[in-house]
This record gives sequence, structure tokens and C-alpha cells, in this order.
Amino acid sequence: MAHSDMTLEARLEQLQQQKWFEPTPQFRERSLVADDAMHREADSDFVAFWERQARELDWQREWTQALDWSNPPFARWFDGGQLNVSHNCLDRHVEAGRGDRVAFHWRGEEGEERDVTYAELLRDVQKLANALRELGVKSGDVVGVYLPMIPEVVVAMLACARIGAPHNVVFGGFSPESVRERMEFSDARVLITADGARRKGRVAAVKSAVDDVMGDLRSLERVIVVRNTGTDAPMTDGRDFFYDELLASAADACPAEPFDAEHPLFILYTSGSTAKPKGILHTSGGYLTQAAFTHKYVFDLKADEDVYWCSADVGWITGHTYIVYGPLANGATSVMYEGAPDYPDKDIWWELVERYKVSLFYTAPTAIRACMKWGVEYPQRRDLSSLRLLGTVGEPINPKAWLWYREVIGSGRCPIVDTWWQTETGAIMISPLPGLTKAKPGSATHPLPGVKAAVLDGNGEEAGAEQGYLALKQPWPAMLRTLYKEPERFIETYWSKYGRDTYFVGDAARCDEDGYFWVIGRVDDVINVSGHRLSTAEVESAIVSHERVAEAAVIGQADEDTGQGITAFVTLQGAQDGTDELVGDIREHVAKRIGKLARPKRVIWADDLPKTRSGKIMRRLLRDIAEGRELGDVTTLRDPDVMAQLSASIARHEDDEG
Repeated sequence: MAHSDMTLEARLEQLQQQKWFEPTPQFRERSLVADDAMHREADSDFVAFWERQARELDWQREWTQALDWSNPPFARWFDGGQLNVSHNCLDRHVEAGRGDRVAFHWRGEEGEERDVTYAELLRDVQKLANALRELGVKSGDVVGVYLPMIPEVVVAMLACARIGAPHNVVFGGFSPESVRERMEFSDARVLITADGARRKGRVAAVKSAVDDVMGDLRSLERVIVVRNTGTDAPMTDGRDFFYDELLASAADACPAEPFDAEHPLFILYTSGSTAKPKGILHTSGGYLTQAAFTHKYVFDLKADEDVYWCSADVGWITGHTYIVYGPLANGATSVMYEGAPDYPDKDIWWELVERYKVSLFYTAPTAIRACMKWGVEYPQRRDLSSLRLLGTVGEPINPKAWLWYREVIGSGRCPIVDTWWQTETGAIMISPLPGLTKAKPGSATHPLPGVKAAVLDGNGEEAGAEQGYLALKQPWPAMLRTLYKEPERFIETYWSKYGRDTYFVGDAARCDEDGYFWVIGRVDDVINVSGHRLSTAEVESAIVSHERVAEAAVIGQADEDTGQGITAFVTLQGAQDGTDELVGDIREHVAKRIGKLARPKRVIWADDLPKTRSGKIMRRLLRDIAEGRELGDVTTLRDPDVMAQLSASIARHEDDEG
């Protein structure tokens, strides 16, 4: 940590008074973008700008029209062009003599290591692509993928891309019922899964659990099983095949067939405001163009030098774009880790940074706050001097966590790229360019070149300095093309609020006097206290800025006086105990940061919060438990036992109140 003569708390408190954080001269001197020429080029002609980025890829046939926006919101990018996504991620690097470059340093949960080169990845992708064809998979057929964080998940995705079969990856932490639902919605013909999966030293049977729910699904004709843990896997003759046996018998060569730029690349289901997930459909040419561009310039990638690590799961869009397609299109070397950030110990991430000399690290604010709670002793065990850039993704990061990340993990010298984007956008949309942008802790800063964002009021006018709704005012290459088999829902969800040429993001935001964007949170994550709408993210950020708080989640509960009252679930730093005095202190702290209306009515102490394995806090479960309802599905939680602890904490709280 920098400034070792000063305590961390004192240093962070001092830094909170600092408005700007500029890249160091050493970083700026070698950065890919150090002036605003790229912004000026994109502002002059954004379509021509994206054409120039597209030409960084290999195209079998160039497009005849870069953007067809004649029928908004249904965009067509690089229309008439043909390419193969798998070729762009693998073949062209091998053909250029980089086949021995490591694509992934893979680390298993129990310490196993595999270095997978580009040539090895290409070999297995071609074999699996041929095996899929032998099983009857054709261009346009959907293939489901339900695998843990192992190299085979990348092979599966790229094999699908190679033969034009859209993949539908389901996060490995989802329940088998969720897999069935997504396979049924997408009419998947094949599912690629594993015998079992490991999590924090435990092994869960996957194939047998899938069989329990998938038996009568008519569209599913074949199941491919990766031998991952040695768990017994029931196999049905004629339907089920082992992955290794298929590869052993498959032909070696599978030429990369060119597909239209608008050919579907993948479907990824995401939660909506209704119970039915939304099938986000992304296509090939535009998506890969923006994935490669953003990965290169947001992370200042030097592929010949850097080791890059995105800690997300491949089952989310972050994993699709910034573990698989962006890094591989750029010929990068990445780290892939199978396990949790606190197993086998809370320094495992920093051990891997030291082991593989990671220089670019991309993770979620939730994970950063967990590391804050665990304490600085864990990162201080390891040599993190290889790091030169840090990134955050998934939610707005509160300034306290931003500063801790910068000081403790980055030693005060690594720029932080706080990135805003969505499953629907396909790639990063708002972010610092690390060699150019002066950062403000908690702000995603500015739209990237080629992206036009605005904060609008309810009438579609610029909101000025007031909080409003984030919107995107021109098409971008990686944008979702539709919701799978639901075009009307696509229009209604994203393009009805401001018209068919303006994308409604669904996030509240504001733009400050310097033109910096501050994304506050989902507009449906709002608590109405005495007629005043308060963002849960804003209240949570205020609570977490308290010096003794590590993490917080807030929900609204019915209140006869104010309509809704705020209930806060709070995790404290270290091994502290919550007291009535501290409750009062936190309430007053929030009142000072936001106003008295934002003070939590109830504070529930929590050793941990219910989170998915990707780190997303499940506020739905917090509402259920706070209001005494029967809990919904907890199978996707990182630690299902946390719900019992919260139940006990609420019971104690109610006894104290009684």
C-alpha cells in the first residue's frame, strides 16, 4: 500500500476529499489512447468509426452497408459481410505463428493447473464442431451449455460459433429447473453439461440432476457429458455421449465456414420484471467488433505483454464478452479460475495474481467489498506488483470501495476503469479510457467513442443536473437484435418509453457539471418514502460509506406512516458486534449523506448477504425473509446457509423490539 507512514483509514479519508484521479505519467506515456482523437473521429461519423474497428477482424466478404437503421429498433450492422467468429478468435492467431501462446492459464479449485494454448484450443474446437455435426447439429440449431468454469466451456462456445449453431449458456450456479426452462424456451437440440461440479470443496452431481428434470423435453435430442469430477453420471444409450469419447473419434479438420454478419451467435437469458426470463439475442459481426474494440482499449491491452483476468463466470454476459470473445479475438492471455474468491483461503485471488503475473484485473464491486470485509492482510500476503490496471463491472461502485481497491490492490498507481454496460448492450458502453480520462470515484465517467448516451427526464428531454433515466440515442454494433421469439416484448421493454430510435436502459442516472455519468441503479429498485422516491443503490452507498460498514443491502417494507420504510441488512468490518448505538450512528450518517427520509427504519445485522455465485445480492430473498414469506428458490446462492443466519438475526431483532 502506498503512503505506509499513514494508516489505511486515514489515507482513505484523505483521498475522499480528492475530486480527480489522473492516470500516472508512466501509464499515460505507454497507453493506447492518450488524447481525444478517437472521440473526435467517432463524433464526426460514428458509422465510419465502427467500420474502421470492424476491419481489425478477418472478413471473408466485406459488407455492402455498414448500418441499416431503416426499421428501428431492428438494426443490421455490416450487412452483406461474412465472417466466422471462431476463426477470428483462434485460426488467425495460429496462422500468424502465435499458436504456442497461452490462451488460458486455468486453475482448478483444488489447485490443478492447465495451460491451454491457442493451437490446443483450435484443435479441440474443430473436433467438437465435427462431433456436433455428426450428431445432427446444423447452422441455426440452438445448443445449450451448462458447465462449470473449466476450459471445455470455451471449447463448447467456439465450436458452436464455428458451425453457426447459436449457443445458450446457462450459469453453472443455476438450478437444473432453470436449465430446463431455458432449453425449452430456446428449443435447444443438444445440451453440453458435466458429470459434476465442485464448489468450496464439495462435489455436486450435475448430470443426474439434469436428467431428473429434462426427461420429457421433446426438443432435446442429445446430451454431451464432460468428465469433470468423476461423479457417477447416468447415460442413456443413443442420447448421451461423453465429451472425451466424441473428441477422440472426431475428424481433426473443420474449416471455418463464413456466416453473415447478422447470423445469430448466442442467446443469453436474463431476468426481467416478470417471472419469465428474456432471451437476449446477439449476432456475429457487430458483436465481435465491439467486444474486441472495448476489450483492447478499455483495458489498454498489449496482447504480447499482458496477462488479463476477468473473475466473472462464463455463464453471464461479462464472461461471454470479456472472458471468451473479446480476449480471444485480441489474442490475449487470460486466467480462468474454477473456484470461489475465499476458497481454499481468502487470498486465493491474490495468489493467482502473483502466480500468473496478472497485469489487468476485472471484477465486481460486491467482490471488492467482500475483500474489504476480510481485511488487508490477505492481499498483503502476496506480491501484486504485476498489476497495472483494475476494472469493475456489474453494478455502480461506491466511492469507499473504489478508493480501497485503488490503494490496497493497486497500490495507488493502477487506474480503475469503472465500466457500465448490460447483457443487452453486449459490450462496455460507458467507461474511462485509462490513459486519457480523469476518474471520479463512483462515476463510470463518459460514453466510449461511438456511443451516444444521455440522461433524460420523463418527457425525453435532457435532465440537466437532475436525476433522470439513462438512454442510448443511436445504435451500436453489439446491441441486442431482439428477444428470442418475442419481438413485441423487445419493442415494449426497451423502445417504447422514448420511441423506437432511443433505447431505454432501465437505470436511473445523473450527469454532473463536468459531463460525468453517475449510474445510480435500476429504476425498479426504488423505495417510496412519504412520496419521495429513493434509489436502493443510493441508500446502500451511503450506509457503506460509514467507516465501520463493509456491505449493505436495503429493501422497502410497508409502513403505515410513510408508505414504505427502509430496512437495511448490514455487514460490519472485521469481527465487530452490532449495537444500538451503532444503529443510531448509521442512521444519522445516512441522514447527513442523503437526508432524514433516507434513514433506515430497521437495521438487521448480517454476517453475510444472500448472493448468487456471481456476487449479485438477491434482494427478493431479503424481502421474503423480512416479511415472513416462504422463501423462493435458494439453489443459486453462493452460500444457502446464510438464510438461516438472517432468519435468526431477524428473530432476535423482533424480540428486542417486542
